[in-house]
Amino acid sequence: MLLGTQRINSNGHLEIGGCDTVELAREFGTPLYVVDEEALRLACRTYRAAFEARYPRNQIHYAGKAFLCTAMARIVEGEGLGLDVASAGELYTALRAGFPPARINVHGNNKSVEELELATANHVGHITVDHLGEIGMLADVLRRHPRRRQDVLVRCAPGVDPETHKFIRTGQADTKFGLNISDGSALHAVAEVLRQPQLRFCGIHFHVGSQLTDADSHTGAIEAAAELMATISSELGASCEVLNIGGGLGVRYVEGGPVLSMGDFAETVVAALKACVARYGLSEPILAQEPGRSIIGEAGTTLYTIGAVKTVPIETSPGQRTYAAVDGGLSDNPRPQLYDARYEAICASRAAEPHDHCITIAGKHCETDVLIWDAKCAMLRTGDILAVQTTGAYNYAMASNYNRFTKPAVVLVGDGQADLIVRRETLRDVVRCDLIPERLSRTMKG
Repeated sequence: MLLGTQRINSNGHLEIGGCDTVELAREFGTPLYVVDEEALRLACRTYRAAFEARYPRNQIHYAGKAFLCTAMARIVEGEGLGLDVASAGELYTALRAGFPPARINVHGNNKSVEELELATANHVGHITVDHLGEIGMLADVLRRHPRRRQDVLVRCAPGVDPETHKFIRTGQADTKFGLNISDGSALHAVAEVLRQPQLRFCGIHFHVGSQLTDADSHTGAIEAAAELMATISSELGASCEVLNIGGGLGVRYVEGGPVLSMGDFAETVVAALKACVARYGLSEPILAQEPGRSIIGEAGTTLYTIGAVKTVPIETSPGQRTYAAVDGGLSDNPRPQLYDARYEAICASRAAEPHDHCITIAGKHCETDVLIWDAKCAMLRTGDILAVQTTGAYNYAMASNYNRFTKPAVVLVGDGQADLIVRRETLRDVVRCDLIPERLSRTMKG
């Protein structure tokens, strides 16, 4: 499963963006996140083209939670996308990168006053309100700044339960996100926004879930949203300029895994929206979206160095299991432990050899830390470089310092050039926020 610009070069090594991954590991160390710039930019352009060809009133905001750093913000901006941020840290990163605030949408189910202050002070494009109390908080912030005005969307829970892992479902009625449509909470929130003189109601938002391999959940949610839009018009006299349908389109993690093309996804979504607009006699809204994984997921690869290799007896066939341990694991990719996520791997240093051995790829943390059970790979040896595919989304973004590991570096590759876009943490970074109270210093013994 070679993705993007990946190929096997004349040395038998895996190459990405014209860069030999074995050389990347030698220069930048491992674990190392590698971002394929060409694949990333192509995903941005393909997603845009798929929808703009079918529905010109379209806005795409890249979901920063999937992967964000200042260089990533620059790439997204250059490709003409907006940006969806969900915290003060993500917003600050975007602002430091010089991202145009008017193209930023601010999310979060429990925004703080400080986050609302930062967003309104920088005149972001939209704030998506998530609960009734937030409307009052936002109004209070704006009252302290009489000249500020803020465009808002209201996040709704459309009551759609998608076919995906239970931890990444967000559109059902029983969710922490948004305001329920069926019990009237969403309509009540819109009415509250309309009462606030410094808020401008622009439309509604929903997000049904992640790693979706069909558009069924989106079409069901669009139907629920359109009915709400019609009710907002008839009962409150307000129009929805924007319908934001979130993101959620899945990517290829394993060879042969189900995936929906961007073109087919766009065709289904646009057809459903146009049908609903016609049924309820609505004006066509701006169709806004927030793809993350489908933009960056397949453009990312993680490189590891193989350490310990051991074979142990097991009761089931074939009677033994071979473990190959990498120099990372749970701290740089928690998704296998959180979501039972599955990945494929390539022995980057011997990529041309048959990958016909069954090897379990383990991490080095003090946990049952397995990245891939029963991976098909070349027979791994200590010192080999291993490449794990499709790690662009929610890997660096969810990385931690568990066991006080340092977070890996991120390198951007393209046309044979490799540029560091996030430096590797040092051991000094790991303790940079630690403090020792004076009373503990006095009790130190030699």
